[in-house]
Amino acid sequence: MMQDIWEKVKAAIKARVSDHCYKMWIEPVAFKECEGDTFVLACPNFFYKKRVQESYAALIESELSRISDKFCKVLIEISETKKESGKKKPDKDKDKDKLEAGTQLTLPEMIIAPQQRGGRLLRKDFTFDRFVVGSNNNFAYSAALSLASQNDSNQSSLYLLSHTGMGKSHLSQAIGHHILSHHPSDRVYYVTAEDFMNEMIQAFKNDSVDQFKEKYRNQCDVLLLEDVHFLTGKERTQVELALALDYLLNADKKIIFTSCYLPSDIPKISEQLKSRLSCGLISGIEPPDFATRVKILQKKARESGYDMPKSVTDYLAGSLSENVRQLESGLIGVVTKASLMGRSLDLSLARSVVKNISQQRTLITVESIKKAVCVHYSISDDDLMSNSRKKGIVWPRQIAIYFARKYTDYPLQMIGKSFNRYHATIIHSINAVEKGLKEDNSVRKQVEYLSERLETGRF
Repeated sequence: MMQDIWEKVKAAIKARVSDHCYKMWIEPVAFKECEGDTFVLACPNFFYKKRVQESYAALIESELSRISDKFCKVLIEISETKKESGKKKPDKDKDKDKLEAGTQLTLPEMIIAPQQRGGRLLRKDFTFDRFVVGSNNNFAYSAALSLASQNDSNQSSLYLLSHTGMGKSHLSQAIGHHILSHHPSDRVYYVTAEDFMNEMIQAFKNDSVDQFKEKYRNQCDVLLLEDVHFLTGKERTQVELALALDYLLNADKKIIFTSCYLPSDIPKISEQLKSRLSCGLISGIEPPDFATRVKILQKKARESGYDMPKSVTDYLAGSLSENVRQLESGLIGVVTKASLMGRSLDLSLARSVVKNISQQRTLITVESIKKAVCVHYSISDDDLMSNSRKKGIVWPRQIAIYFARKYTDYPLQMIGKSFNRYHATIIHSINAVEKGLKEDNSVRKQVEYLSERLETGRF
């Protein structure tokens, strides 16, 4: 009878939450027993238990009380299999980190830590249990965990999309950590697109192309590829990457991409590579809202042993809204300044730190704009300053002038002097770009791409 009630509760919850959340978090939960007014449920591991308790326990209790027509409390336990019951209970302190990460410990894993097989090292703190989930990233988080847990056999590729500092690298590396913890023999490669390109160039120089191809085509089980938009215009690298992805996808290997742009919005990228990047699930991560920013600050403070007053946490969360990295910078700045100056953590201290962070944002100058535009359009600074009327020169020049107006406080006369142009030409250039932004999608993509490059200083 109680099992029937639980099935009705699950059906009611299914109608109230999204499909992916239901499949990820509610479906694996099983009815165990009923003790008085306490309804005992079982989850696969500690990580599931923690997530269900935080996000769904109140909803479960509400539906359970409604359907059973009496007040019910919910107790969530970790299910035990026969295989696990014969194991020695892990030492609580020694394996606390692994338990909190949701790892189902086995003796070999306790003795020998899983080793990453290639590329850059994964950051130790970029794990699922250290990731703060909010409305801005819930779907991306669930999709990443589902892929890492192999819950959906049809999902082998995930494309994480967000602006800089939103957590896509954290989720990507968390997948690597989770897989290495549960499947230590899997070969996990974590590289940036730039790393991949440089490695390929060295392979051609050193006559080791076959080894390079073998590594990425047949010796990799999980590929974590960061910043794929870096490959814009890199034709030879795009061809080799597309071939490697074909091998991996055909072998049902796992591939996780991260980027600031949708595959279709990355300029100068081949249709072959674009189709490979788009073949899996694409999940965006939005900027965290105020409530999520507060949760991030509180979690970071607890992990570091800081006692942050609520007024300071709320002020930082309200003032530093660009991305997670900026929040972390604010937290570290407040704590460090308080320690060095022997001051208490108060609002006046927080305000001084926030002011400094605002002043330290990337300074975009006319010269940095010229450099970024020249690199992107493959022209020289002399071309940009010349009197050439070629379309391939005029358009980049107009883009550079538009950015000078957008990012600097130079008056139009000063911008004209910087580009060796008259005032009327400057106005015409700005108007031409603004018109293109309204009418031409390709212009919007170019401007968005270059804006991100300028704002992050990567060009």
